[in-house]
Amino acid sequence: MALYLTLDAYPEVASTLERLKRAGMRTAILSNGTPDMLAAAVKGASLEGLLDAVLSVEEVHAFKPDPRVYQLAVDRLGLPASAIAFQSANAWDAHAASAFGMRVVWCNRLSQRRERLPGDPDRAISSLAELPALVGAP
Repeated sequence: MALYLTLDAYPEVASTLERLKRAGMRTAILSNGTPDMLAAAVKGASLEGLLDAVLSVEEVHAFKPDPRVYQLAVDRLGLPASAIAFQSANAWDAHAASAFGMRVVWCNRLSQRRERLPGDPDRAISSLAELPALVGAP
């Protein structure tokens, strides 16, 4: 667990977040992690200043895929679910966000086959570097 506190982000993450921010988009993390774990991960990956919100499930006392978790993002960002582009590498998380009404981009870095879950992500990408073009960020 201690290694989680010092993980590096994938190489394109900071530049992708910068592009989204320059385009006027808000950025956030929505995680099953604790606030302390998330703060350490953000700091360890040098992503401070690139995120508008770091949201932990601890605020709603439930874990993903509980709909209350996705509602937390809606409430804290002040946006309808349909205006949120949700990125995940986990098919179960992507499915739950989609069922909640968010637009979902599955980051499938390893070209895995889709899991046997109902529904599909709106888009699939192999790197977050592809995201800005999908959401209209130059």
